[in-house]
Amino acid sequence: MLGSSNLDVINPFWCFSGVEVGEHWYWSVGSLQIHGQVFIVSWIVIAALLSLAVFGTRKVQRSPQGWQNFMEFVLEFLQDISKNQMGEHEYRPWVPYISTLFLFIFASNWAGALIPWKFIEIPHGELAAPTNDINTTVALSLMTSFAYFYAGLSKKGIGYFARYVEPTPILLPINILEDFTKPLSLSFRLFGNILADELVVSGHTLLVPIIIPLPVMILGLFASSIQALVFSTLSAAYIGEAIEEHGGEV
Repeated sequence: MLGSSNLDVINPFWCFSGVEVGEHWYWSVGSLQIHGQVFIVSWIVIAALLSLAVFGTRKVQRSPQGWQNFMEFVLEFLQDISKNQMGEHEYRPWVPYISTLFLFIFASNWAGALIPWKFIEIPHGELAAPTNDINTTVALSLMTSFAYFYAGLSKKGIGYFARYVEPTPILLPINILEDFTKPLSLSFRLFGNILADELVVSGHTLLVPIIIPLPVMILGLFASSIQALVFSTLSAAYIGEAIEEHGGEV
């Protein structure tokens, strides 16, 4: 049997296999280990969104007023995201998915920026925005990947895969690689921006607790909103690309 010194020679990186970024509160579900703090904040965000939706639609009137007026404005905004990327005739079935993506990411980002989670003590780690965890952003990105594959296969059948050899079969490896880079870019862009924003705010708060963090937090809220818009818009664009008819409009 090889000793530790021999292992160091054979594989100098073996000792990094157990290294983690940050500290997590693990929940055991069977043989799985999940990040409990991510689920807690995610459930709070989902409960808040559902409560707002129920409250805003409990007394729907023909002439919208007050909260209903705001809810209809949000719905029109979310519909436009899908419509602009998929076209007038294809966007409607995908409005719920794109809207859910935007609202969850938007609310998660703002919850991480506005709510002082660090004052709530948990056994390990700390509460933060769900999008601050790479597992969340990767899961959302994979959902989008499955969505645009489903959209393309539902509309074109097996002919969907002809896109990999268009406009020339030489591009087959590049077109296949593109399907791997799409979820990677979506997940790391969202994760990196949210994590960087929280680190910047935390650093400024430690250095100058009162004055400097406020404009940084405001800028962070704006950036968080943009990240939600970018993620949902790109998801709609990928789905629109999958259902687009070659040589014509969607």
